[in-house]
Amino acid sequence: MSKKSTTPSSSFFFNDLPTPAATTSQKEKKPFLSLGKIHPDTAIVYCEGQFGEIDGKTANGLVRHSEKYEILSIIDSQRTGQDAGAVLDDAPNGIPICRDLDEALAKANHTPRYFIYGIAPASGLLSPVERKLLLRAISRGMNLVNGLHEFLNDDPEFAAAAARAKVTIRDVRQPRDKKDLRVFSGRISQVTCPRIAVLGTDCAIGKRTTATILASELKKRGIKAVMIGTGQTGIIQGARYGLALDAVPSQFCAGELEATIVEAFENEAPDVILIEGQGALSHPAYSTSSFILRGSCPHGVVLQHAPARKHRCDFETMPMPTPASEIKLIETFSDTKVIGLTINHEDMSDAEVTTAIEHFESELGIPATDALTRSPERLVEMVLAAFPQLGGSPST
Repeated sequence: MSKKSTTPSSSFFFNDLPTPAATTSQKEKKPFLSLGKIHPDTAIVYCEGQFGEIDGKTANGLVRHSEKYEILSIIDSQRTGQDAGAVLDDAPNGIPICRDLDEALAKANHTPRYFIYGIAPASGLLSPVERKLLLRAISRGMNLVNGLHEFLNDDPEFAAAAARAKVTIRDVRQPRDKKDLRVFSGRISQVTCPRIAVLGTDCAIGKRTTATILASELKKRGIKAVMIGTGQTGIIQGARYGLALDAVPSQFCAGELEATIVEAFENEAPDVILIEGQGALSHPAYSTSSFILRGSCPHGVVLQHAPARKHRCDFETMPMPTPASEIKLIETFSDTKVIGLTINHEDMSDAEVTTAIEHFESELGIPATDALTRSPERLVEMVLAAFPQLGGSPST
């Protein structure tokens, strides 16, 4: 979720490269290696013209949270010189926004190991200018992380360039081979811990961000929470369990998600499983929410809504649904219960957020909060009210 807009693979693990336990903060960074040598986990994120905007949600998400990569800088010439944290949340974090690749490399003072494509365009494809830039990043010795529907390992030019430079290309959205895809089996009933899906009334509205904050805060309470990523950003951030649901053939979507959740349950023995939502059940452009409800069979749903958003993203003729109508649809479509509402505060003052929270709690009869501008304790209490068996230690 940014000030202007929010946000925020397969079910096998990504063990291609070491994954740090947590992202090193800007103040705690280890000394960089000299220019031309590769640092093990550093990355530059490309987000030209979109950082802090809806289509920049991958870069936005990585700035807020990344378990796998240390983000050194963002490339967006329209915000050159600004601090990425200040742009997103009015909280500087020391990650600079650079004009181009040359400036980003100069600021890093070394060659980062990764170049991440941080935009989520509706087309899912690279522009000609972006192709040249990514090929240049490869020539500088950086591995590519690509979240688009265009699989660069299948592109002869990219494959040859990567071979010459001895780097890898990670196509995050590429599903497993069709022979290995799984159909829904009903094994989800063996997952006995609470399963909570974080859904929304629109795309790019903050579902992943809310789910990430909730997982972190539950862990602080001593409650073991596992988050299932369902889109490219969560997977790039380092989600151990996940799949890019919109790249899986529809026949296998529910089964692949079910199998991923079962794997997480069997391997981790969690107290609760959180499932990241995609799109919106009521949105005609997306079918992913229906597969998430079918594949996860959630015991509860947290619904994310942007009160100030007038129309659907990229669809100016489609007005936003009300939370009440979305809740009715979700609870009619699936045997579940919406346990709380979370607010995306884009284009809202703090006073307006407070008014919205009070209004929706009164209208809907469920707790409401804003995961970013209100204490995360309110988000945790929302879940514990619905699932008191989770217990957990008091917050300190």
